[in-house]
Amino acid sequence: MSDDIWLSIDHNDSQALDEGVTFKKTYNAKMAAFDQLAGELSTLVQKFTAVKLDESAAPANQTRHTTERIIRDLDQRQAHGLTEDFTFKRPYGFHIGDEAQAEINTWRRLYELICLHLAGHDADRFARLPDNPTFTTRRGNSSFTRDPTTLRSAMALPSGVYAEVNLSANHLRDQIKALLDTFDIEREALRIYLRQDRDAEGQ
Repeated sequence: MSDDIWLSIDHNDSQALDEGVTFKKTYNAKMAAFDQLAGELSTLVQKFTAVKLDESAAPANQTRHTTERIIRDLDQRQAHGLTEDFTFKRPYGFHIGDEAQAEINTWRRLYELICLHLAGHDADRFARLPDNPTFTTRRGNSSFTRDPTTLRSAMALPSGVYAEVNLSANHLRDQIKALLDTFDIEREALRIYLRQDRDAEGQ
C-alpha cells in the first residue's frame, strides 16, 4: 500500500512530493516498530505453547472436502497470473497444485502462504534459499536470510528462514516468480484471485 501511494503521487508537484516523503518516512518507521513487536509476540507465543513455526500444521493441511469447497468458490472468480500489474489491487485467494486458499486480505499473507506451500513441497531446497544468489541483489541485499536483523521487515518461515516483506504488491509478485522458477514449478501453475468491490466494502 505504501509503495502504491508513493507511485500515485505527481513527482513534479513539489508540495505533493514533500508530503509523500513525510508519509513514507512515518509509515516505514511505524511498520518497522509493528513488525518488531509482531516478531516478539510470535516468539513469546511459540515459547509458551512449545510449538515452533516449522513444526506447526501448515495452512495447506486441510481436509480434501474443504479444499474442494474453496476451489469451487475460487472458480467463480476471474483467475489472474504473474504477468499482471497488481497496483491498487487486493488479493482474495490462490490455487496451486492441490492447494487452494481463500479469504486472504493482504499480499504479505498471500506471499507467506505460498512460501509455506513451497517449504512443504521441498523442505531442503527451501532451507537453502538464503544461500541462493538469485535472491541477492547486486548491492548485496538478500530477500531470504537466517538473520532477521539484516532485513527491514522480517517474516519468520520454516527451517529458520526469514523473508523480506517490506515490499510492494508487484515486488512480491516478482519474488513469487523467482521462487516458482527456483522450485521448478511453472509460473502458470499459480492462479491468483483478487478481491472484488463487494469484498473490499466489508473490510
